[in-house]
Amino acid sequence: MAEAVEIGIGKSGRRAYGFDDIAIVPSRRTRDPEDTDISWEIDAFRFELPLMAAAMDAVTSPATAIEVGRLGGVGVLNLEGLWTRYEDPEPLFEEIAELDDDKATVRMQQIYAEPISPELVTQRIREIREAGVTSCASVTPQRTEALAKAILAAELDLLVIQGTVVSAEHVSRNAEPLNLKRFIREFDLPIIVGGCASHQAALHLMRTGAVGILVGVGPGNACTSRGVLGVGVPQATAIADVAGARMSHLDETGVYVHVIADGGMSRGGDVAKAIACGADAVMIGSPLTAAHESPGRGWHWGMATFHPTLPRGTRVRTGSRGTLREILLGPAHENDGRLNLFGALRTSMATCGYETVKEFQRAEVMIAPALQTEGKSLQRSQGVGMGS
Repeated sequence: MAEAVEIGIGKSGRRAYGFDDIAIVPSRRTRDPEDTDISWEIDAFRFELPLMAAAMDAVTSPATAIEVGRLGGVGVLNLEGLWTRYEDPEPLFEEIAELDDDKATVRMQQIYAEPISPELVTQRIREIREAGVTSCASVTPQRTEALAKAILAAELDLLVIQGTVVSAEHVSRNAEPLNLKRFIREFDLPIIVGGCASHQAALHLMRTGAVGILVGVGPGNACTSRGVLGVGVPQATAIADVAGARMSHLDETGVYVHVIADGGMSRGGDVAKAIACGADAVMIGSPLTAAHESPGRGWHWGMATFHPTLPRGTRVRTGSRGTLREILLGPAHENDGRLNLFGALRTSMATCGYETVKEFQRAEVMIAPALQTEGKSLQRSQGVGMGS
């Protein structure tokens, strides 16, 4: 455990690190990138890429979930988003893309006030399943039980129960909260839960029977939770802490629970660092909204952007960089690490001599505040490469 730093008399805290604060250290061995294996197996499912496309409307539609599945990952559809509120949401995506910044949040709150249709929940899941790829979808704890029947009717493969912070011990005076442990035990589907950002919270979530834990509170490009609530942990530290909980839980029960880094990754090097810190897979949002196929049309917004009383996200412009295939698998035609994310993971693993993702989790990392700037003055001054 890192030594606490004194913040002031009566308060101290651990120092925490984000991806930009650390570097992966090459080992004594190297190998060919083609010899690496970046596949991921969780429960009964195997994926060629350790990738989940985030459950955000600007990232994952039924069509992009199918395409991500065909490319080797798994797309997570937001079952509380536009696709389950409107029969044809395409005109609304067009409208959101054209909104002025000062009107975006208010208008999105109005758009998302439309009730969720359980029939559309079932229909959208079936659209993905019928394409022959693994179907995965996300709900918040508050709506999990209400939508459970529609989810089961569609024969979903993997369920994600997701919120800004999800705990195994939610307390409420106003309503009976979701009992995660009982629900997971009784629900006939493998379930991933999150987000969380600490060892103790992750350990409690693992004890509910979840097959995977999402790690990340506020690191995403569109999220403002850290500003609105002051809550969060930088991702490198959060992932390492939750990976530690995974080992504690494995020792305790013999059950391996997967750690999925959720947010804060915009370049291939970030994906590699997430794995090196202990993640089994990554959930990516904003990089995928820059795909030509993106439902967000070059814009990105989070799941809490449209909250009716306390929005904790903003609409951000990501532009258009390439196809989904180019962003995930290349080839890259830019040099800033935003294309061919998983080719970069392969090359990083090979450069450090590791063959599999689980081996790469053991890579040496060091605190390296100069990593992004050392020797890069020309790139920074010209706004190219690592200075872009």
